[in-house]
Amino acid sequence: MNTTTAPVDVRAFINARGMSGYQWLVLALCFLIVAADGMDVAIMGFVAPSILQEWGISRAAFGIVMSAAPFGLVFGALVAGPASDKVGRKKVLVLSVLAFAVLTLATSYARDVTELAVLRFLTGIGLGAAMPNTTTLLSEYVPEKRRSLMVTLMFTGFNLGSALVGFVAASIIPAYGWRTVLIIGGLVPLALVPLLIAFLPESARFLAVRGASKERIGRTLGRVCGTNFDAETQFISPEPPVQARTPVRLLISQGFGLMTVALWVTYFMGLMVIYLLTGWLPTLLKDAGLTVSQAASITALFQIGGTAGGVFVGWLMDKRAPTRVISLAYLGGALSVLALAGAGAMSAALGVLVALVGFCMSGAQTGLNAYAPSCYPTMARATGVSWMLGMGRFGSIFGSMIGGVVLGMGQGFATVLGLLAIPAALAAAAVLLSRRRAAV
Repeated sequence: MNTTTAPVDVRAFINARGMSGYQWLVLALCFLIVAADGMDVAIMGFVAPSILQEWGISRAAFGIVMSAAPFGLVFGALVAGPASDKVGRKKVLVLSVLAFAVLTLATSYARDVTELAVLRFLTGIGLGAAMPNTTTLLSEYVPEKRRSLMVTLMFTGFNLGSALVGFVAASIIPAYGWRTVLIIGGLVPLALVPLLIAFLPESARFLAVRGASKERIGRTLGRVCGTNFDAETQFISPEPPVQARTPVRLLISQGFGLMTVALWVTYFMGLMVIYLLTGWLPTLLKDAGLTVSQAASITALFQIGGTAGGVFVGWLMDKRAPTRVISLAYLGGALSVLALAGAGAMSAALGVLVALVGFCMSGAQTGLNAYAPSCYPTMARATGVSWMLGMGRFGSIFGSMIGGVVLGMGQGFATVLGLLAIPAALAAAAVLLSRRRAAV
């Protein structure tokens, strides 16, 4: 290990080095958090057909359950960002993972729609708090020249987690029922909590900005980057001057306003498409004549495509203008959704088209998650990311609810899918209105 005694700019120090083994461990831990998050977010879409059949309720009525978690996600995201910018990334992350793990387990014992909706709302609060903090923590620990790729690699965990729970549901529901899927969805994140407590570091940039002791910063940064710091080493984290008294106020002032609103609109439109698809595609496919297992497996291909799309978009963002890359991905999503609607649910190319929609839409959404942390200074970074996720979650709520309403009106596969091209195209336009500030 190297020893350094000179004053250390935390950001410059991380940017000047390659990825250490511990930085890869941070990536792996964040990946696992996001994977567990993806499992729990998508889980209701896969168990919905079985619940509808067992309880004999309408699709419109179940739309309340489908939108309950997104409502909780809004609250969790809006509260977690400011809390993280005040008390730290790690504390908020550990508590959020513990919360959605325990509440998902509790959901497996729900006896009616009301209990299911309440528990999903509370679960959503935990889920909403986890995502922005993994994004922020990882973005503050990876070199900026590789940030987009590293963050999008982390977000592939969401797609893989969502796909995994689909395959689990397809194999388990016929034999053990839908409640077992929820039990598994709770046990996985619960097993993560001890690992996070033991190995997840606090953000060294956060500690420097908040004026933590040099000993604590030195221990944390040294552990992660594999460097011994002298006991007297001073740590700095220069930031652009800001006048806002609170992180939330900063989001709409000092030239951040247009960028912030553009990010919110883009995220809203993207999540509308993604949540309607992941929440209702299994039901749409079942109505079209596929079995529950076939519908779950086909929907899981959306997440597999999204995994590949996220990695590709992140890699390209490190080489080209991020907003242009993201916009093109959303535009590709609009075109592929139209192709899927035109082909129909019984098309021989159904799996390929579903994967292509996932590649474009989830790839664009993951790219947006990787882009957002660079738009805000450290004192408001978690707030900026979490409020983008929080405001955008209204799109997931709308998507979940409108899916139940449209299906309740008797609309079929082609109509529902065709309508989704509109918000995908709007997302492609909105992201171009944001602009990258100086990297922070």
